[in-house]
Amino acid sequence: MSTRRLLFLTPSQTVTAVFPVLHEAGYELGIAENLKGASVFIRKSGPGVIFARPALPGFRVEDLLSVGAEDPHFPPVIVVTDKGDPAEAERLMALGARDYWLEPLDVERIKAVAGAPRQPRAAPAASTLGGRRPVQSGDKAPRIVGQHPAVARVLQLARQVASSRATVLITGESGTGKEMFARYLHAMSGRAEKPFVAVNCAALPEHLLESELFGHEKGAFTGAVARKPGKFELADGGTLLLDEISEMDLALQAKLLRVLQEGEVDRVGGTETIRVDVRVLATTNRRLEDWVKEGKFRQDLYFRLNVIPLRLPSLRERGDDVLDLARFFVDMYTREYGLAPTSLGSGAVSWLKEYAFPGNVRELQNLMERAVLLANGRQVEPRHFLLENEDWPLFEEDGQDFADVPDAAGSAAVNALVSGAVAAGAGSADCPVIPLHEMERIMILKGLEVTSGNRTQAAELLGISVRTLRNKLNEYRSAGNPID
Repeated sequence: MSTRRLLFLTPSQTVTAVFPVLHEAGYELGIAENLKGASVFIRKSGPGVIFARPALPGFRVEDLLSVGAEDPHFPPVIVVTDKGDPAEAERLMALGARDYWLEPLDVERIKAVAGAPRQPRAAPAASTLGGRRPVQSGDKAPRIVGQHPAVARVLQLARQVASSRATVLITGESGTGKEMFARYLHAMSGRAEKPFVAVNCAALPEHLLESELFGHEKGAFTGAVARKPGKFELADGGTLLLDEISEMDLALQAKLLRVLQEGEVDRVGGTETIRVDVRVLATTNRRLEDWVKEGKFRQDLYFRLNVIPLRLPSLRERGDDVLDLARFFVDMYTREYGLAPTSLGSGAVSWLKEYAFPGNVRELQNLMERAVLLANGRQVEPRHFLLENEDWPLFEEDGQDFADVPDAAGSAAVNALVSGAVAAGAGSADCPVIPLHEMERIMILKGLEVTSGNRTQAAELLGISVRTLRNKLNEYRSAGNPID
């Protein structure tokens, strides 16, 4: 078994953020959402570590642990969950789980468990304000895409303060790229070779967030089966990002203030004071001045964090930057998915200029990834954006036959689907032209039949997303149409 091979027996969204980073670092990764898929990967690839949810449809992690108990060569299993339960943690670790982690997954923590890959691949330095690839220790600073003066001013200030130890408060609407900008500051600083550790303060309840930040001693509370260093210790010498700092409980804010002032942390349940050298960055999408007035945020902590304020502009304030970013994402995703180089059609350009982008750069990035996949090597047009409440026809509107449109499964599979759909009723004497929505339903059901009910494979075969497939199936159920 190779420690550079990792298996995630979890829903795919659990690993969305860490997958590209680990892949670029040279790890071989597998994702399975059921026991059958996991068994195939374990048998063929021999993962060094397995990260598994406590339960999935048709699967319990206890089954995996029982196999490991009988096989001394079975890879270690780390349980990952979105809802921590101390009693569950204690029980599963007694059954043989190596550890019990609370989501979201942390890249550096995974690397620490898995070890270094044998042949790490150099990751590209280019990124964007709001892009997805995080900067790891030793990376060059990411390229910030955009020429608008509002962005230029923020970048100039960031370069001036990057080498200092001053805390920086990064504000802006959701999706403007606050975390990416924090990573830019880290990469531009003298701490770039040291760890960059991010903590989402909104994702954890107070008692778990305290443990995550400061660590805990064995036996400090139920489920604390071993000593655990906190994020401040893990970031020693580097940078700690406190994402969505406004969501932190007032009592914990007082403890954080002491760490910032004294440079010392106390583990939960511990008696030893630990010195740390950490540069702290914080982000929020709220106006902290208003929260201070309302008594929801400590004024002294606000002043301590707001030494250097950086406000990121929304995408609608950045003029033609939206087109530069859109083209950047189009080029990035055509390379990532191995598609032919493409461009934005005139209709797409006009639409992008007029759209307000309430989700900012993050929304634009997701929009362009979807458009690149749906355009499938053709020029990107507005219909490829597929916004909410819009129907996406399985037949292209440019006159091409479905069988001539390449997809992930190949033309032979598509032809087989079309033949099966015709046999199911399309083109009969009573109905020479079948309605598009009915043909769509037939194709979806045929796709599920061909893939033995595997929705992921069926979606790839049909050239649509799993989410679209799921929504269509729910629509058919609501209309009383059988889908099994």
